[in-house]
Amino acid sequence: MLVLGIETSCDETGVALYDTEKGLLADALYSQIEMHNEYGGVVPELASRDHVKKLLPLIQSTLDKAGIQKQQVDAIAYTKGPGLVGALMVGTMTARAIAFAWGIPALGVHHMEGHLLAPMLEDTPPEFPFVALLVSGGHTQLVEVQGIGQYQLLGESLDDAAGEAFDKAAKMMGLPYPGGPHIAKLASQGTEGRFKFPRPMVDRPGLDFSFSGLKTYTLNTVQALEKEQGQLSDQDKADIAHAFQEAVVDTLAIKCRRALEQTSMKQLVMAGGVSANTRLREKLEQALAKVGGQVFYARPQFCTDNGAMIAFAGAQRLDAGQQDDLAVKPVARWPLTELPAI
Repeated sequence: MLVLGIETSCDETGVALYDTEKGLLADALYSQIEMHNEYGGVVPELASRDHVKKLLPLIQSTLDKAGIQKQQVDAIAYTKGPGLVGALMVGTMTARAIAFAWGIPALGVHHMEGHLLAPMLEDTPPEFPFVALLVSGGHTQLVEVQGIGQYQLLGESLDDAAGEAFDKAAKMMGLPYPGGPHIAKLASQGTEGRFKFPRPMVDRPGLDFSFSGLKTYTLNTVQALEKEQGQLSDQDKADIAHAFQEAVVDTLAIKCRRALEQTSMKQLVMAGGVSANTRLREKLEQALAKVGGQVFYARPQFCTDNGAMIAFAGAQRLDAGQQDDLAVKPVARWPLTELPAI
């Protein structure tokens, strides 16, 4: 089965072609980061309008890149939610219209299931069951995964997601949006031990997260230095970035190790935009090696939002006979645990 995947949940327009026998044939991605950077975050109306402009040309270029004619496409998978409702509407209506015109089925895919299954696109994919850490700008969750659609939530952030915390900490220091890559780059130049930030909620049982206190601690550190010195030096920013990143990755690693011990599993899948952070990968590998665990993650280009993960996730469900009716139903909020098993 040849599936066209469409991703428009936020600020990236992603398209891909996935063949259930041959694998990923082609993918393309357009990022709106430069446009939103001017505003310090995603502007939903601008995101939706840009998806309208970019989606159809990106679909055609992906077909051309793979040498595929539209008559060869068997089905379409598109991001149904969660995400920005306007952006989701663009992808949903485009996918539904093309599927109707081409006379093929279409299926709405859960955005986070796409992330969760993205490591399956690699040469050495994980095998079910496993624990998944979904860590992005909008989500920080630990999920027990027995199979596709067989998800049990183990823990989640009670406030800010990890990616959101990275963005807010970066903004405090005057760094561009999105903050994660800039924090990571600065952190590599930071001084070890100058600042010691708290590891929130690691001293209590359970697998939930909270990053709002860490965000406040970072703000207090920034303001104290500004009061003392007038402004932050480049080294101040690097040292704060280092302490902040270490606190976040330590917290995630501790909770992931605890989740494996609690479920008696040995495999951890890490997915979402923050999973591209190299320090987080190092910490997780070190922490899980101590309990005989193994970490799986997607290549960096498939950690952020992309069409390949939607095409793959959709192909699994379409191949099992699932498809949607003609109704256009984007879903801004959609619990992962509500998905049917296949």
